[in-house]
Amino acid sequence: MKTKTILGGALALSMATIGGAALAEYPEKPVSFVVPWPPGDLEDVLTRMIAEDFQKAYGVSAAVVNKPGGGGGPFPGAIEVATAPADGYTVGSFVPAVPVIGHEIGIDELADEVFEPIGIFLTYPFVIATSGDAPYSSMAELAEYAKSNDVALGHFGQVLTPTQVTMAYAINAGFEWGSDAAFDALDCNTLASGDADVINTTLQLILPCLDKVKVLTAITGDRIPLVPDAPTIGELDSSLDIALWNGLFVHKDTPADVREKIAAVAEKTVMSDRAQAIAKETGAQVYWADAEASAAIIAQDKATGAVISGILE
Repeated sequence: MKTKTILGGALALSMATIGGAALAEYPEKPVSFVVPWPPGDLEDVLTRMIAEDFQKAYGVSAAVVNKPGGGGGPFPGAIEVATAPADGYTVGSFVPAVPVIGHEIGIDELADEVFEPIGIFLTYPFVIATSGDAPYSSMAELAEYAKSNDVALGHFGQVLTPTQVTMAYAINAGFEWGSDAAFDALDCNTLASGDADVINTTLQLILPCLDKVKVLTAITGDRIPLVPDAPTIGELDSSLDIALWNGLFVHKDTPADVREKIAAVAEKTVMSDRAQAIAKETGAQVYWADAEASAAIIAQDKATGAVISGILE
């Protein structure tokens, strides 16, 4: 009888332990936010804020892991999120290339559309700018000038959405760039040195010389408050109405309650005074689009991206 009691108690304790593990509340161990770029840019800064607030809110370690991707896109970081357990402990902080075209470029781990958004929180302040003494002050004037003069374009790489938009705009406007090249940095020095006549860059990189350059257009959803007179690319050509954003993503099998906990912290962080201060300082748009709104943005970007691909072909 005593043996049965001991065995029964051990079995009950064992079942309780198993049940407790199964019902453990998220999060109970460290969470990684994977940023597939080097440290320091807007997505990295804001994701670090989210990780810090996540740690404070839930009492577990949370940290950003930078996974630079190289020329083909930010896919090493995406692969890590795609192949990790769908439990919310590995969260991706991604630009559009990952969910929009990641499954189309022949990487086995990304062959299926495995990612779903927690929320989009950043639109980069990408602009097309030129020097203050350039003989054109608008995209229309640039187009006319470039039809009879060579204009050198500097950009961050052909795969980036803003670069593709810039190339497509030229085709639709009836001109060709005299030359184009990818740069590691596109700032005041790039224009001052004459390395490029026109640059496709982020506003924060040219803020030190903003009074000496002309911002011809913003490749953003809305006009940038720091340069309110610069129209968006969508105002100039509605077929190119697209922007480069960043958002949090998880594997599509991640439980809903886990997603909700990540979203709750992220939304509070990006709408905080310290995050909004970054928006004011850099011209970035910092906001929160929930999962449903983010899915709609992605769907629209896929459609617009198909149009741009058609133009470039």
